[in-house]
Amino acid sequence: MMQVSRKVDYALRALIYLAAQPGDHPAPVSEIAARRRVPKKFLEKIIKDLIRAGIVISHRGAHGGYRLSRPASQVSFREVIEAVEGPISLNVCVTEQRDCSVVSSCNMQRVWLEGQRRVLEYFSGMTLADVNPSIAVNKAVEASV
Repeated sequence: MMQVSRKVDYALRALIYLAAQPGDHPAPVSEIAARRRVPKKFLEKIIKDLIRAGIVISHRGAHGGYRLSRPASQVSFREVIEAVEGPISLNVCVTEQRDCSVVSSCNMQRVWLEGQRRVLEYFSGMTLADVNPSIAVNKAVEASV
């Protein structure tokens, strides 16, 4: 069964929470974990991956926490998935290495390639703002004030 990992699910939940924060207010990991029902220790590891990928920024101090490094409309699902799990690949024959011993006689390669193209296109086009319309509305209201 193909399934999105718990790590990806938790990363997206946390980022959608951060995207909804007013005025790019940093949120502590304990708050994110509690509000999004994510294990705190696991979330701490995930956030490290998101910081390394340049998706999240850390703020230290008494009012510290984490926030998005850019608007939610500029953070794609693909970027998040690849930040925490690595490259998306439906099958070994669609990876850059293409370590398939039957590629010359395979009738399925074009199916896998097209599926890969569509998955990447979809996740590249889907942003954090797309899953929560109130994020875009909240940010537009703040910008006009």
